[in-house]
Amino acid sequence: MNLKKLIFTENECYKAGRKIKPKGIMVHSTGANNPYLRRYVGPDDGILGENQYNNHWNQHRPSGRQVCVHAFIGKLKNGTIATYQTLPWDHRGWHAGGDANNSHIGFEICEDNLSDVSYFNAVYKEATELCAHLCKLYDLTEKDIIGHYEGYQKKIASNHGDPRHWFSRHGKSMDTLRADVKKLLTAPTPSTTPPQKLYRVQVGAYSVKSNADAMLAKVKAAGFTDAFIKAE
Repeated sequence: MNLKKLIFTENECYKAGRKIKPKGIMVHSTGANNPYLRRYVGPDDGILGENQYNNHWNQHRPSGRQVCVHAFIGKLKNGTIATYQTLPWDHRGWHAGGDANNSHIGFEICEDNLSDVSYFNAVYKEATELCAHLCKLYDLTEKDIIGHYEGYQKKIASNHGDPRHWFSRHGKSMDTLRADVKKLLTAPTPSTTPPQKLYRVQVGAYSVKSNADAMLAKVKAAGFTDAFIKAE
């Protein structure tokens, strides 16, 4: 995961200052053909790129709307994928259009034309890694992750279909995302134990081969089965 931070301190949601205890994660997608983070995240920090229309969400009411999410996933100006945290994770966001604002961390994945397989795979992977990160932070599991459309089905979010309409085009769903997050959460932690050092002991050198054979037999009988004779 390529996680960066640019908090939307100018957004009315941030200034409201309300906090939540996160109990879940809600996945959104933007519904517009623009995969670049600079469309939503600003001002330019040097790697986002400039938004010439200045219509990013780090302002009081973006395009007159009361909207704000905790993070965006999309392209930097050089085309690489990143996640930008835009609200403190425990800040009450304006993303669900319902009661999920009081309980869920919400993030948006920047849509493109919905047909670029490589872009989709990259942002999908980034989304699973972000979800796993947040699950570890707040003691959540993959079962606590829902899409916006699932929030509507649970009557805790507005009537949106994201991200199902995009995921389904690439053979993915919220079920596959939850399964992939579970794999990340249950993956074994790499061992930090340093490799074991081995110390070799030479027990003698003999000019007569039979004497060397006799000593080798004694050493092996003592349990050193990997002992061997080396001629010099």
